[in-house]
Amino acid sequence: MTQPIRVLIVDDHPMVAQGIQSVLESYPELDVVGTLNNGRAVVEQLETLNPDVILMDLNMPEMGGLTATEMVIEQRPGTRVLVLSMHDSPEYISSALSHGAMGYVLKDVPTDEIKLAIDAVMRGEQYLCTGAAGSLKPKPGDARDALTGREQTILLQLAQGKSNKQVANELDISVRTVETHRKNIKRKLGISSTAGLTRYAMEHGMLQGTGSTL
Repeated sequence: MTQPIRVLIVDDHPMVAQGIQSVLESYPELDVVGTLNNGRAVVEQLETLNPDVILMDLNMPEMGGLTATEMVIEQRPGTRVLVLSMHDSPEYISSALSHGAMGYVLKDVPTDEIKLAIDAVMRGEQYLCTGAAGSLKPKPGDARDALTGREQTILLQLAQGKSNKQVANELDISVRTVETHRKNIKRKLGISSTAGLTRYAMEHGMLQGTGSTL
């Protein structure tokens, strides 16, 4: 029997959190493991609650959703963060995605769309609700825009010839986390080799001023 998807709800408005919880608990394939009201609590309880998906509000006390999202992905790269927000501006949406969120859903969507979004991010797909997708103007872009800030940092270090262990030591993260980021970077850029990452970095000017001799 398939294990239920473990969902954590993070919102500083109790009525909103309770409303979402009551909806999600009606799906037997979902298991709501808790509701929290700020990003710091998420980071502190991440290992204990062990969520597969986090529904993350953006504006919260103590620690906002963007910072919390980046820290969650840093600690547990396999965790999917789905932003649930009232803000539909392109700046908010782009920022959430660049910080590592896999989806963005507006709080006024029909409740069954939240379930669709959870299913999508669990399949490894990005999910933007209709209102959010419409706010983002399509633009020709560098594939690097799809990388989080942490992934861009790791890409640069790998392109300089550093090993996974060296990168882990410099960034004070585990080798396993570096390996996960490395796989995600290759997938997002459509590159299969380390040499390809180095070539990509050189072609896009990422190694300028770094002192690299590559």
